Amino acid sequence: MGLNKALLTALAATGYEKPTPIQAKSIPDVMKGKDLLGIAQTGTGKTAAFALPILHRLAENRVAPKPRTTRALILSPTRELATQIADSFKQYGAHLGFRVAVIFGGVKYGPQERALQQGLDVLVAAPGRLLDHIQQKTLDLSSTEIFVLDEADQMLDLGFIKPIRQIVSRIPAKR
Repeated sequence: MGLNKALLTALAATGYEKPTPIQAKSIPDVMKGKDLLGIAQTGTGKTAAFALPILHRLAENRVAPKPRTTRALILSPTRELATQIADSFKQYGAHLGFRVAVIFGGVKYGPQERALQQGLDVLVAAPGRLLDHIQQKTLDLSSTEIFVLDEADQMLDLGFIKPIRQIVSRIPAKR
């Protein structure tokens, strides 16, 4: 599929042998920077379908993130899912040296603020706490290159449409 060698090394270490159908369909388009709407059952590899090409794109156009920014933002409806997604990014990008962080409510701000202060390659976040950081000016999305809305249907069911719109309004229209 043309993925970065460091990604292929990490995939081999995790036991991946071939892409699932959603991965085979989505990875080439996301690598080209195209928008994607993916629908598939749980356990079919949806996270890898967007995480792998995002990591590939970041690796191919490597720039140090500025303080209080993120190059890629992934919104998730729950802290559990956000944590799983961040863990996947860390696992797949193990040989790339990227900064990955996860942000959600119900925990202290300090560690999250310290992670944001350095600048991130990938930020996985729940909408509420993300907006808190934006309002406190501990995060600036004006240079975000990649945006993912994971589990969009669940986000809408949970009433996150207004926060999502507020977040999207802070991200560059061309990304």
